[in-house]
Amino acid sequence: MRNITLEICCGSVDDVYEAKAAGADRVELNSGMFLGGLTPSLGAVEAARKAGIPIMAMVRPREGGFCYTEREFEGMVHDVRAFAAAGVEGVVFGVLRPDGTVDSGRCKILLEAARGMETVFHRAIDVTPDWRAALDTLVELGFTRVLTSGQAPSVLFGAGTIWEMHERAAGRIQILPGGGIRPANVNEVIARTGCTQIHASAGSRRIDPSCQGNPEIHFGGALYPPEDQYSVTDQTRVKSLLSQLEK
Repeated sequence: MRNITLEICCGSVDDVYEAKAAGADRVELNSGMFLGGLTPSLGAVEAARKAGIPIMAMVRPREGGFCYTEREFEGMVHDVRAFAAAGVEGVVFGVLRPDGTVDSGRCKILLEAARGMETVFHRAIDVTPDWRAALDTLVELGFTRVLTSGQAPSVLFGAGTIWEMHERAAGRIQILPGGGIRPANVNEVIARTGCTQIHASAGSRRIDPSCQGNPEIHFGGALYPPEDQYSVTDQTRVKSLLSQLEK
């Protein structure tokens, strides 16, 4: 029997339903997946709740770092409270100081707003100058788990660090590897990190024909992603991950 928890990173309500149908154990709900995942709307969270799968709602007001203005942080607190009232199982956030260390004061405020829910410190830990000190701080603060690629571009490159995190945590906080996990490497990730849960996107691209009439128009920044496509959770890819975990 599979004893590995599979969390799927979702960018829409439909993604949550797809992940549930494919057999995922838990989802992280975001908006703005191209930007690394931003706060979903309250409406999306409330609609996703109907899927009947544990939801970790992202609380990240913008792209580009984790040191927030007073107004941005105030909005984060309101989002956490709103998601708590909506009945989600947990929230995902991370706040750093300008020097990259964990902002304990602000995290405490968010943790208080999230009382009764699971709390996940996201991959902001991957840019901290001292992950050991950061991890110890997260344990002291009382986070449920931390999402990490081991301070590397992908979990395979950071597997050694994730193993060290797992050993240092010693059951005091859950370590959730995420970043570049695929069916072809999922069992290697588990073996090399010692973790019992993983975070993966399992996504593919879907065409939206409404923008195909004028492909020269772009609504984003200079990277210009195709406007007639968007990322979705792919049941086939989720099932492929699960099939590897069953081996």
